[in-house]
Amino acid sequence: MEDGGTRHLGCCVVDVNELSANPEGLSAPVTVTPKLRQLEFSIACNDLAASGRDRKPNALVQVAVIDPQQQQLVFHACTEIVEANKDPLFLTGVTFPSECPDSQDSLVKLTVYDAKNKSQESSSFLGSVTFSIGDLLRAKDGRLTLSLRSSDGVCPAGTVVVSRLKMGEVEEADHIATDSSSQKCPLVCEPADQPCIDREDYALTGPVFRNPVCKVYRFQTVDSKWMLVREQMEECTLSFTIPKQLLSLYIQEDRSRLQDLEELGELSPHWDNLRKEVVTRYGGIISSYQETLAELEKISGSFKPSCCKAQKSLEFIPINLHTQRMRVTCPQKTDALYDIITVGAPAAHFQGFKCGGLQRLLSRYEAEKKSFSTAYQCIYYSPQHTAKAQEVLSTVSLLLPLITSLADQLLQAALEHSSSGLKDALKSLSDKTEQFVHTLKDELVKSALLALHAARPGYVSKSQKQTPVLCHQQSQGGDLNHSPVQGLPGHSPATPVTESPVACNNVKHQDSIPHHKEYDEEEWDRVWANVAKCLNCVIAMVDKLLEGDNSKPEPAPEQQLADVITSHNPGDWREQLGPLVTRLKECVLEVVEKAKRAMTFVLLQEAVCSIPQGLHLQQRRDIVFSQALAALACGFVMRLYAGLQDKDFLRQLHLVGLVAQFESLLSTYSEEIGMLEDMEIGISDLQRVTFKITEAKADDLTDLQPSVCGRRDHFTVEVPLPQVIFQTLPDEIKEGRSLRVFPVLFNVGINEQQTIAERFGDISLQERINQKNFEILEAYYKTLREKVPLECLPCFQTQTDIKELLETLGQNVVTKKRKNVEILWIAGTICRRLNGIRFTSCKSAKDRTSMSVTLEQCALLRDEHQLSKDFFVRALDCMRSRLSQGDVGHWEDPEAGALTENKPASRHFYPIALLLVSSHLLVVWLILSLVFLLAKYQ
Repeated sequence: MEDGGTRHLGCCVVDVNELSANPEGLSAPVTVTPKLRQLEFSIACNDLAASGRDRKPNALVQVAVIDPQQQQLVFHACTEIVEANKDPLFLTGVTFPSECPDSQDSLVKLTVYDAKNKSQESSSFLGSVTFSIGDLLRAKDGRLTLSLRSSDGVCPAGTVVVSRLKMGEVEEADHIATDSSSQKCPLVCEPADQPCIDREDYALTGPVFRNPVCKVYRFQTVDSKWMLVREQMEECTLSFTIPKQLLSLYIQEDRSRLQDLEELGELSPHWDNLRKEVVTRYGGIISSYQETLAELEKISGSFKPSCCKAQKSLEFIPINLHTQRMRVTCPQKTDALYDIITVGAPAAHFQGFKCGGLQRLLSRYEAEKKSFSTAYQCIYYSPQHTAKAQEVLSTVSLLLPLITSLADQLLQAALEHSSSGLKDALKSLSDKTEQFVHTLKDELVKSALLALHAARPGYVSKSQKQTPVLCHQQSQGGDLNHSPVQGLPGHSPATPVTESPVACNNVKHQDSIPHHKEYDEEEWDRVWANVAKCLNCVIAMVDKLLEGDNSKPEPAPEQQLADVITSHNPGDWREQLGPLVTRLKECVLEVVEKAKRAMTFVLLQEAVCSIPQGLHLQQRRDIVFSQALAALACGFVMRLYAGLQDKDFLRQLHLVGLVAQFESLLSTYSEEIGMLEDMEIGISDLQRVTFKITEAKADDLTDLQPSVCGRRDHFTVEVPLPQVIFQTLPDEIKEGRSLRVFPVLFNVGINEQQTIAERFGDISLQERINQKNFEILEAYYKTLREKVPLECLPCFQTQTDIKELLETLGQNVVTKKRKNVEILWIAGTICRRLNGIRFTSCKSAKDRTSMSVTLEQCALLRDEHQLSKDFFVRALDCMRSRLSQGDVGHWEDPEAGALTENKPASRHFYPIALLLVSSHLLVVWLILSLVFLLAKYQ
């Protein structure tokens, strides 16, 4: 894959500057240079000589590249093992990226081994052969037949047939059979006029996906034809760019909160000390985030391997985030693409899971929060109240500059004497101001202002100055549900009471501190009501000006109100509107200042009750969310790029949104319970994320990197596209409509630890997660069915109705069945039917994830492309060969370097295997496990 200012389209490299000068890209000529297409070939052997007389070889071919300049042998790929066959036809092909080998003079060395077993621990050399890339390209019919050289150079070792592959139409072979004596290499061709667009050729993926590693296979269909299957795995730069942007936003938000705390003004000694403590805590978090961000800036990588999952400096980075694309080419059929994202479970691995994960810790924290509020003499605010306070702050910060800007536009239209401009500006100003008033017309703001007034120095409550009877009579004159006592310690703002026995704090009045005037509960109502009155005056004036301009006899709806404010002479529009607009802006600013102080005081009390556990949980939540958002952004970009030319998909995207289905294979045992609890909260928090597609400022690929903006309560991911492509999108998307994503999580543990959990432990967490997310998925389908015709959804060979699939999924979710993987199968099928984004996760996105992905891919080949059942197991073995053979290269083990040693089987299976040797030891092991579980859950 190439970076820079070039865009790969088919077989040419198009200069971006030329393309930007000609948006249509058709009428004017552009500079093109030849591009070497990706090289792929298949391997077959004939008449192999076995190491023993009475056996046929288990053939295996290793592929290496020889650099002609440096004369270095670099291992590149490896085929699967074909057992007991002297004429093996290997299903696993060999693929080279377009930049490797870099010249036709590069040499390829094929070495054939006789593997005594699949672990390759014992193998014998059969022969080798070397050819150049140029030889293969110049060969007739794209095929080379070469003789193997044995170790002694005398004994015949057999021949190797190398056939060039192209991802195009596959011709039917003259005769194809599974019998070794009659196997023939299929003929593969690609018409010259058929474009071949791969991920690597698609320029949009340049800034986001990199380091592609490919594998190519050929499998037989039920009608004795051959399909070509190409796997392509890539790393995603968003693994690091998204967390780094989030860290910057976290630091910015926390700094803003500290500034808001300082702007609260003078507080009583009790509250001032609490404020200082909160400021100190937030300062520590900011410092920690700054250190982490500085460490991340030093790293120039694109994914985090699982061996670093407990490293503090990388705790915000997702584990093993990779994209997997399977492209299938069948005879007389359009190529099909199947995408999936693999990532380690979003969890705080560095902090550990000794006390559980986020779900359990947050539940325990909320239960203990009320006692903290009493101890610190502050109000207990529920999570809903805290969320509302954050929402008010966010909305106010967004609407204030909008209202100010629209007010200036109104004055500018008045200056230009533009009737249409005046109408448009007034309409926008009215909509935003009404939204502003509606947001602040909340009793939480009113009660918080009262609580803030009670926290000022020298505050004396009415109960200390008047008799309780008089206090009760005065409180009845106002709002009974929001009396002054709601600002006192230990009382919820939603709790109605009638008397105020004590003050909010126990600060004694001093003569040196002046008395505050008694708080007027109706003051807040008057303040925000003034905004509406000022807006009505502006509307009346605009109507009057437009009426006079048009010389219409009928009066405006609020003609009399406008007459009171202005003279009857028309005069200059701006002069008449100026004082009214200025008064409106002043009232809005006054409301903003009061509301910000009130909501900041709510968050201060929430932070006081959170010290120190709540802030620690916030850090943990930030870490988990960062990993989850990086994965979601990767999946969204991948799905968007694949569907840019699909009008039905784009329609679904802006009308409803996309479903993002996370498939988890974590067990509900030991520390993986904590991982699953973290993951549940992290995936749920993704509901606060929206996406927006923007037009890139320039056509340079570096400007196509997605960016994140917002606060913790709501983030927006902006995905820029080049102007040429952006202009083809629907108007709703080009206008900046927010695009929603509906994340759902389904978990089924599949390893041996899950067996223990199901027999002796508790799987209620898994059951609750699956039930909850099934309801979300069902609600999404109902919404989709109402807004988008089902004919717009992709078509599949299996014609099962989505509604029927949902019913089956619902039945499986409530069915008590051990390791019910049908839940994952059906959920994944529904996701693909709904144009969704597929994710697969386990602890580290390695063993269990790889097994799940390969099985899903083979099932898709069987169900959608008629893979022969005789080849199903072989296809599965080919795709999993990297797991069993310990192959070499990034594809086989993304966490390794250029060369990896053969790895033994997972040691997690050893204890059970040894225990099975003796039934007595097995009984002892079961008893000890049961005792351990009972002690743990007690």
